[in-house]
Amino acid sequence: MPVPTDPPEPGAPRPPLSIESVPWETWAEGTRFGSRYRHLTMAAVGEGYHLGVQIEELAPGKQSAPAHYHMREEEHVLVLEGSCTLRLGEATFPLETGDYACFPAGQRAGHCLVNEGSVACRLLVIGERSPDEVCVYTDSGKVLVRSLGEIYDRGAIRRYWAGEATGA
Repeated sequence: MPVPTDPPEPGAPRPPLSIESVPWETWAEGTRFGSRYRHLTMAAVGEGYHLGVQIEELAPGKQSAPAHYHMREEEHVLVLEGSCTLRLGEATFPLETGDYACFPAGQRAGHCLVNEGSVACRLLVIGERSPDEVCVYTDSGKVLVRSLGEIYDRGAIRRYWAGEATGA
């Protein structure tokens, strides 16, 4: 099945597509972070999706993302091939083919995947895309506020009335 070339009209049915027809994309940040992925939802629907589905390959020695948790979004991971290690809060869990993990919105435990093996780990990743997402990065103390398009340092937390002229 081919990748759709033109976006369908709003409300029109979207034809199925073959995973193999969606090209791999890659990203990396330094030597620690990176993967390659096929963003199936983007290929089928384009921008404006609410629920994203992608196939991701995590190469040996790579970490999927900085450890984080979501306040407004749910995320699911299913290992299709290979193995990796799930960091979830202070704990680690080995994941192998057929293992599944879910990260509900508001679960305040940072998660990320690390491939400590010698072969690529292939994953099915499903997650929401909320314009109101707040994402907390547990290792670096950052907070993403997607609606503002900004990232803040949690070390700068202030009390509610700080900086206000209260007349006192």
